[in-house]
Amino acid sequence: MLIRLLNTSNLIVTKNWLHKNLFSSWGSALITIFCLYIVLKIIPAGLDWLFFSADFAYNFQGDKIIDRTFCSRVMFPGEYGACWAIVIVRWNQFMYGFYPVAEVWRVNIVFALTPLALLPLFFDKVLFRKQLIYFTFIFPFIAYYLLYGGPGLTEISTSKWGGLLVTLFLGLTGIIVAFPFSILLALGRRSKMPVIKSISVIFIECIRGVPLITILFFGNIMLPLFLPDGFNVDNLLRGLVAMTFFAAAYMAEAIRGGLQAIPNGQLEAARALGLSYWQSTIQIVLPQALRISIPAIVNSAIGVIKDTSLVLIVGLFDLLGIGRAALADMNWMKLSHEVYAFVAIIFFILCFSMSRYSLYLEKKLKTDNSI
Repeated sequence: MLIRLLNTSNLIVTKNWLHKNLFSSWGSALITIFCLYIVLKIIPAGLDWLFFSADFAYNFQGDKIIDRTFCSRVMFPGEYGACWAIVIVRWNQFMYGFYPVAEVWRVNIVFALTPLALLPLFFDKVLFRKQLIYFTFIFPFIAYYLLYGGPGLTEISTSKWGGLLVTLFLGLTGIIVAFPFSILLALGRRSKMPVIKSISVIFIECIRGVPLITILFFGNIMLPLFLPDGFNVDNLLRGLVAMTFFAAAYMAEAIRGGLQAIPNGQLEAARALGLSYWQSTIQIVLPQALRISIPAIVNSAIGVIKDTSLVLIVGLFDLLGIGRAALADMNWMKLSHEVYAFVAIIFFILCFSMSRYSLYLEKKLKTDNSI
């Protein structure tokens, strides 16, 4: 009897939810039915193309795929799905670019250690968090030594870096470096000192007033004209500086919006308690402003990850650049659907993970007014 009552209660709750969210009116019902029809048409066909009728290392005849001519959908157009062999054969390039194959173990170690270094920053309930914080601070030096080389390791020029390695390096490093820089810019723009305020305003407006591609062009073409003869800046560093400045300018405006949302009474109360400007800013105002600004900050961070595809301008091959280079090979031409689908999946995983973490952080800090 109790089970029957529970089932009836669940059925009533489900019906109420469906009526409220999907069938509240005739217009809502028609849109729901139309969306269901589209989903039922797209998802089965998409899964069939992606997995069920797709080729991986071998085609339907059991032949190993060494170029596009062995792909089933090339042999029989329209009858078979994706040919993922292009990703499998060029896996090292998609992951590491032109990094020497014998040295990719160094990149793999960095990939494995990166989550360990980020965990204590993103989550406060982590085992041995205090010890991991120390590791977080020394991790950039470890990563640089492993990736670039030094005593005991072969030096690998950044011109050989590429693929996911460049995407993650530029994206994560740009976000981490830009975040404290953006806080200083936001505070500088609200400063009562004219010089500091003017510098902050000019920097933010100049960077936000032009697209990132323009900044990259300037770093690649114009910057060498202002440098002494024989002095050259590494291409990876140019791209990193450009992306850091660009991200910092947008994050600064997001943080400034959070700062403006804090009532002046809180700052005055802090001053009345004897706190200095920096004490009241760091301990009272800034934590609240950052909490309010989380959605906008994460939005800027996601933009940085996606904008890494523009570094091809400075001669770097990120994940998308490596994919386009693979399609230029005569052996793998006309497989653009597979390449762009693979790149899109990787970018979606990165960006979706960041958006989910943002929601987790908002819920934890209760920034959503509806909570």
